Order: sequence, then C-alpha cells, then structure tokens
Amino acid sequence: MLKQQTVGVVVREIAKSYPDTEAYVYPEHKIRKTYEQFNQETDDLAKAFMGMGIAKGEHVAIWSDNKREWLLSQFATGKMGAVLVTVNTNYQEKELGYLLNQSDATTLILGEEFKGTSYIDVINAVCPEVKNSEKGNIQSEHLPFFKRVIVMSENKYPGIYTWSEFEAHASKITDQELDERLNMLHVDDVINIQYTSGTTGFPKGVMLTHMNIVNNAQIIGDFMKLTPLDRLCIPVPFFHCFGCVLGTLAAVTHGTTMVLLEQFDPKRVLQAVQDEKCTGLHGVPTMFIAELNYPDYKQFDTSSLRTGIMAGSPCPIEVMKKVIEDMGAKEITICYGQTESSPVITQTQSDDAIEKRVATVGKPHPHVEVKIIDPATNEDAPIGTPGELCTRGYHIMKGYYKNEEGTHAAIDSEGWLHTGDIAIIDSEGYIEITGRIKDMVIRGGENVYPRELEEFLYQHPSIQDVQVVGVPDPKYGEELMAWIIAKEGVTISAEEIRSYCKGKISHHKIPRYIEFTESYPMTASGKIQKYLLREMSKEKIPTA
Repeated sequence: MLKQQTVGVVVREIAKSYPDTEAYVYPEHKIRKTYEQFNQETDDLAKAFMGMGIAKGEHVAIWSDNKREWLLSQFATGKMGAVLVTVNTNYQEKELGYLLNQSDATTLILGEEFKGTSYIDVINAVCPEVKNSEKGNIQSEHLPFFKRVIVMSENKYPGIYTWSEFEAHASKITDQELDERLNMLHVDDVINIQYTSGTTGFPKGVMLTHMNIVNNAQIIGDFMKLTPLDRLCIPVPFFHCFGCVLGTLAAVTHGTTMVLLEQFDPKRVLQAVQDEKCTGLHGVPTMFIAELNYPDYKQFDTSSLRTGIMAGSPCPIEVMKKVIEDMGAKEITICYGQTESSPVITQTQSDDAIEKRVATVGKPHPHVEVKIIDPATNEDAPIGTPGELCTRGYHIMKGYYKNEEGTHAAIDSEGWLHTGDIAIIDSEGYIEITGRIKDMVIRGGENVYPRELEEFLYQHPSIQDVQVVGVPDPKYGEELMAWIIAKEGVTISAEEIRSYCKGKISHHKIPRYIEFTESYPMTASGKIQKYLLREMSKEKIPTA
C-alpha cells in the first residue's frame, strides 16, 4: 500500500512513535536532537515561514551545504506547504539568477559561503536591490516575485534577515493555525522543485509531490531494512535527491537516526561512522573510493556498518565488493533512478545473490512499472537486449516547472518516463544499466558501452578509477579514450594498459587514447560530468 501522507504528517507520527530516539546528530558541532525535539523545531520553523507571510505553494529557494538549517527547512516547509526549491551549492551568479527567475522564488535562504564563494556577494550581484531594500520587501524588476533573503547566520547584511530574525516570526502564528495549514495540504501537492544538472541546455525544474517523495523514501528504507535502531551517515548533498530523499526522508520515515556532515570529507566520514557507530552509509562511487583509499583507512573501525546506498552514477563492481568485504557493509544496496522519478526506480536487496547485488541495479520497486524499448522503434526489446529504460507509476514527477515542451518530451502520452539510459533486463527481472544513450560510442558500426570497458579496467591492480568516453575519428567515426586515475604511489603507462587489454577484450574495445589524471570534472553531488570529459578529450587527440 502506498502511503497517503504529507511530509509534515510523517514527522508528527514518527515523533509520536519514537519521541526519545535521536533524530539527528551533527558530530562536528556536537548537536544531538531527539525526534520529539526535531518535531518541535520543525513546527516552530514552519510557524516562522507562515509568520513571514509565506503561503501554501509559494516557492522558497535554499542554497547551502548540509547545514542544520537546511534540514529543518526541508521538514518545516513540508509542514506548512511552501515548495522547497533546492539550489546546487556550486552555482555561481548566472546560474543562481536563472534559477531564481525561472522558479518564481519569493524567498532565498542561504549560507554565507561555500568553498571560497561568498553567497552574499553572489546574491547582491544577482539582485543589487537587496542591499537597499527593507527586509522582506525587495522590489526587483528582473525578479518580480522575489521578496526576501534569509542567511543561516547571525551576521548582519543589508536587506537580509539573520536566522534569529527569521525564527522570531514564529510568535505571530498559533499552534492551531499551523495545524490548520498542515491539514490543508494534499499528497498530490508539489512540495519540492529540484533543478536537473543541465548538462544540455538550461536546467529544468523537476516538480515532486508529497506522494512522490514520501513513498519513494519509505520503499528505499524498507529495502535497507531501516529501523529506529539504525544510524545512517549522510555525507551526500541535501540539495540532490540522494541527500534529501534517499537520505533524510528515508531515515525520518523509519525513525532512523541521521548522522550528518556539512560537507564530504573521507576522514570525517570514517570518523563519524566509527564514533557514532553508524549502521548505514550513503555515497556516490567516488566517495566510497576516496574512503577506501584514505591513507589511514585501516585505523578506523567501520564494523558497525550493515547497510547504506551506493548510487548517483554507475557503481563499479570492484568497489562494491570492497565496501561489502573491507568496510563490512554486507547489506549495502545499489539504487538507480533520476530526479524525474523521485528518484529511485530500481534497487538491490540484501538477500539478492552477491553477483546480482554488485553487477545489477536490482529490480523495480513495488508500485513501479519498467520496460526496455528499442529507441529507434519504441517496441519492447527482447530480454537480454539493450534498449532505453522507461518507467511509469506513482513516482513520476508532476512535470518540469513552466516547461510543457520538456515535460512532453520526457513523459509520453501513456505516462511512461523515458530515462535516456540504456539498460538490459535478464530473465529473472534484474536490470543492468549499461550507459546513457548519448554516452554510447559507435566505432566503425560497432556499439561500445563505456561502462563495460570501465568495469574491465577497474580490475587492474594499479587503477583507482577510470572513465571512458568517445572521441571523433575520421576513419571509424568514433574512437575510445580512457581517463585513468592511478593508485597513489603507482606509475603506470598507456602501453601497459593496452597490453593488459589484449586477448582479454575485443580489439575494437581497447582504448586508442589513454590519459592519466588526478581528478574528473564533477557536479556538486559527485556525478562525473562525461560531457566535459568528452570536450577535454577532443582537445587531447591529434588533429589530422
């Protein structure tokens, strides 16, 4: 049965059932709060939003790393019905201006800075009127909806509310008024807008409802067997579905304790897992690779780990094996999906055979339909044949905000979301993702899936990470280029890599070009940006 509950009702019910269970812990700030306290904090903040005059359905943008204020704002807006618009922490002036304008945000909550970027300077550049405005009454010609800015700090800036000034608005609203607002909310109301990374064209605002994210989070946690005895370490960014659906909301739907880090750092993650005796750990593959390769990794005790999720980009089989064997997370799961599907479509289970758990993304969630089609004909592809994965069900977004054309391109007339991912389904229903349609390389008429070559090269003892892309070639149309990060202290040559490949994989799959690097271009959520790697690759290949 799907839950018919809004985000706010979920918090209230969990707090009633597990009042004394720790809801969240910030080890770096020595903050610990029970579910009863968390429920009260989010009630108070929901009243502050209402006291400011923020209406049901109004758009509130939030821009910071994983601060406590972000967490509380997520669930407070869930109680009073404002739509939380999540902002990528890496955004700069142009991107923030686009998002505030396109989303019709009335309010921006922000941290002071992130990795050397002053968010205060950026908002003043995007909206110069802020400095000269009365707080809460910004008048901007190019941002007609924009009214107020709140900073997660007590430092004073012209035209910007401090956090305590914001909180003080709660006194204007009674408990009864909050309850009335909460009871007005409907499960099909949009509660979150997440902007896709915009690897092609402008980012699109994905509209997600209570129904979408509450049920997705519930099922994710069920697959992980989460309970109030679990302690889940969440170092992935909140602004991404991985952080705020697979992380915070999956924990809250199960009364699980959230162990939170403001930013990812392999040492801090390992320390938190050890000190807080975390039973679960989330991360994209690059995070787990960084943890496993941390110089003092063996000095940390990760034996409390049981579960967690590796997701966000294809999970290398060898890395999964190490997380299970070395870290001890024997029940770790892989999730696959995208923001447009709330986000999880398929997930592995702890009792799946080990080869299925490391080499596939599992089976579709309950209440979720999946089909694999031939992208050229839209006909169903036979079992074992690659095709585009399409999905349908409760988890499909309401659409892209103010972008009907984009919505119709993504979701067909029968309600199927076309993911753009190439997948294979086996006779038992397990799904393997072999790449993006646009990542597939066609070399001399042969389709080559970079994922297959990456998995093969991961087995080389000197390779820490590898990404494969296609580059233009006058003879074959496309050739393969491998970008390799070698393990620390190891020297390896391109010739050694090619020799390793010979006789083990088809000749046409051996990369013609091999480059060594120390890092990849990545999104703030830890996804490798292959389109940027392709651009970098074109600059490396010799021109005729």
